[in-house]
Amino acid sequence: MSSAVTDMLSILNLEQVEPHLFRGQSPQVEWQRVFGGQVIGQALVAACRTVKDRTVHSMHGYFILPGDPKVPILYEVDDVRDGRSFTTRRVRAFQHDKVIFFLSASFQVQEEGLHHQATMPDVPPPEDLPDDRDIAARILPHMPNPLRIYHERQRPIDLRPVEIERYMSREPRDPHFNVWIKASTRLPDNPEIHQCVLAYASDMTLLDTSLVAHGRTVFDKDIQPASLDHALWIHGPFRADEWLLYAQDSPFSGGSRGFARGQIFTRDGRLVASVAQEGLIRLRHPTV
Repeated sequence: MSSAVTDMLSILNLEQVEPHLFRGQSPQVEWQRVFGGQVIGQALVAACRTVKDRTVHSMHGYFILPGDPKVPILYEVDDVRDGRSFTTRRVRAFQHDKVIFFLSASFQVQEEGLHHQATMPDVPPPEDLPDDRDIAARILPHMPNPLRIYHERQRPIDLRPVEIERYMSREPRDPHFNVWIKASTRLPDNPEIHQCVLAYASDMTLLDTSLVAHGRTVFDKDIQPASLDHALWIHGPFRADEWLLYAQDSPFSGGSRGFARGQIFTRDGRLVASVAQEGLIRLRHPTV
């Protein structure tokens, strides 16, 4: 297992302080703020630790304040409801005695029922897309510095964008973005780990999709990006260490906010999760 994946699993493995109180750490890297996917994943871990024999099917979170990577995050879980079929948990994340994130999560007993799903987009498989060696040789020199640094270091989530040319051009495009994602090495077989890793990864590229129509990225210096809320619905079982297609689109931006949606498919076309997010994409105006 790579050190990056080991670090990610360590970050998601919260310390239990009390039965419904957990403590999480942040990776000790040179980030000014806590990565939103980390808080989502840790909050979901905290909720899962208080539920037995039921699987999470949806979660909704609100980012209240930026996280401080130098300080542990406390996660307090409230037992909102334990019904015959559904269980609801609410999680509050604290730093410096202030709430920085809210999460509501719903769990369900396994049931059978009617089924239909969206069709997976027709895109090249990950093997036909530039791998790390190709990206380093041909593409990295043209990428924004933060994205280049991300690809140059060990990372827990492998990304293979289908429309990678958008990072090398300011040409406005149709606001769709497809990227293959997976954990960079094999994960333990516990399904909850795969769900929480997917929650972690689901925040990585989604807000950026709302800037495709404007020929921008969240890495541009004149863009102030921040996740405002995040929703994830899990439809069925999957492995986060096998390639998943994250098909994203953005139907709206305005008011300095961008809205984006995502559908996550297995390689055989099974829809296993859906995501929605609104985030800040404020233009930074030069100071006189």
